[in-house]
Amino acid sequence: MYSLEEKARRYASKAHADTGQRRKYTDEPYIVHPAAVVELVRSVTDNEIMLAAAWLHDTVEDTSNTLADIKSHFGAEVASLVAMLTDSKQPDAKNRAARKVAHFRHTAQASGDAQTIKLADIIDNTRSIIHYDPHFARVYLTEKRVQIALLKDGNEALWRQASTIIESGIEQLTQAPYYVPLAWFTRQQQRYQLPN
Repeated sequence: MYSLEEKARRYASKAHADTGQRRKYTDEPYIVHPAAVVELVRSVTDNEIMLAAAWLHDTVEDTSNTLADIKSHFGAEVASLVAMLTDSKQPDAKNRAARKVAHFRHTAQASGDAQTIKLADIIDNTRSIIHYDPHFARVYLTEKRVQIALLKDGNEALWRQASTIIESGIEQLTQAPYYVPLAWFTRQQQRYQLPN
């Protein structure tokens, strides 16, 4: 009999593999990302429901699995966390900024446990994007700076880690050969600013 976390690991591995999903920059099997998120979450808690949800956090968004599937296999608590982490489709959103504002509002309303998983997700994605795609990182880091300001109910250590990696990434990019003025980051941050 497998633990809840092991069941989630196996389920997520199969779901992502069945779609042929790979990591964008490295072409590794996609499951390396949920695995990294799980280890970041594990560094601050041994809560098996959170660890299971961390394995599953992208399955509804990126595969044919539904929240009903997650609930039937893993229970209502895991499904609830996955729902809070799933970026819902925004058919009326006209551009990236509108989609991101909707997503930021969604994660801002998530529970502290879901926000903790989201912070781990942001940390792992940010590491990859800074390393492999500095041009996109200029937009991404500004978005994440705004988003983590709304994730204050998540684990404090992961929040600090996310903030540090975002701010050091912005500093690194402003000093790079393709210098991006700090004013550009400020304009982008204002563009994505959410109302109170």
